[in-house]
Amino acid sequence: MARYDVIIIGGAIVGSSVAYYLRQEGFSGSIALIERDPQFTHSATTLSCASIRQQFSIPENIRLSQFTLALFRRLEQEFGEDADIGFREGGYLILAGESGLPILRQNHAVQLAEGTDIVLEDADALKRRFAWLSTEGISAGAFGRSGEGWFDAHAMLMLFRKALRHKDIDFLSHSVTGIQRSGNRAIGVSLDNGESIEAGTIVNAAGPSAGKIAALAGIPLPVEPRKRSVFVFEARDKFADMPLIVDPSGIYVRPEGNVYITGGAESEDGEEPADPSDFEPDWPLFEETIWPVLATRVPAFEAIKATRAWAGHYDYNTLDQNAVIGPHPEVGNFIFANGFSGHGLQQAPAVGKALAELLVHGAYRTIDCSAFGYERIAEGRPFRELNVI
Repeated sequence: MARYDVIIIGGAIVGSSVAYYLRQEGFSGSIALIERDPQFTHSATTLSCASIRQQFSIPENIRLSQFTLALFRRLEQEFGEDADIGFREGGYLILAGESGLPILRQNHAVQLAEGTDIVLEDADALKRRFAWLSTEGISAGAFGRSGEGWFDAHAMLMLFRKALRHKDIDFLSHSVTGIQRSGNRAIGVSLDNGESIEAGTIVNAAGPSAGKIAALAGIPLPVEPRKRSVFVFEARDKFADMPLIVDPSGIYVRPEGNVYITGGAESEDGEEPADPSDFEPDWPLFEETIWPVLATRVPAFEAIKATRAWAGHYDYNTLDQNAVIGPHPEVGNFIFANGFSGHGLQQAPAVGKALAELLVHGAYRTIDCSAFGYERIAEGRPFRELNVI
């Protein structure tokens, strides 16, 4: 039976980041990276709308994204000449009505304390900054003047995957069907081809399937897939200064080359886990919910043409919509990197770095992820992120 010092379940951006930084931190043991969808056709990574922000409600999430932002600014130094993910630093504009203004102000204070370049402006100031924007029902907005934007998710993933080819990583294209335990240790993994492999440490980086993977080890984890549809539309008017706008309704829109993408109309109230095989966009959301909001917020969008759409799955943490990072308090060699609830792509490199430091050095060094530990899950104690988009 084969044995690996570290088995990482999930080979998209989170799992690949863990493997990459393990080698960067000097880990010389054997590593297996297991991915059931090696083309990443249905991966949460490649089906996301691929953006990065610092507008979170808690400092720890801001710090994770700041690490990734710093990586974006030195891609060629990290991955070699011509490394490019098409990062467009267009900013986020998060809008609030009167009822949401206290939270927006509170979040903005946290963001400023973390050194972000985010300004809070009232409706009149926003109208002067963005002449095409309607501020109907808007009291204020927080705008990231730098350090926020969008990029090519597939290109980012491929940078990591290409780098791993030269780092002595074994890529296994399988599904995990079982996890073996001996007391308080996870000792092995069963694969869909009938084989089993022994493990020194297991890292759960399985995205929307993370809850099911944890259950195979007899560990409860409140992470489940939630479907999110993304719609592409054309409009006659082009706004070169348009950031990613988040309406108070939760609906977002941003430019993508000569078109626009939008989404965010799903309601979390009473929402059920997604069928893992369901990747059909919910077109009624666009026609009935999104389009009216877009036309109100940007009057030029009263006349638009939807051209295509896709759907992906969030790894949704039902407890607090926040990541679960680090070891299980009893099964200490079972490591979590799960439950990002929509912001995993932008935070994956930071989480990979943090977990690599923990596994190699026995402690977090660059970013302290203790607040994201599993202990709060066991205690049912939410560590809630308010800015979930």
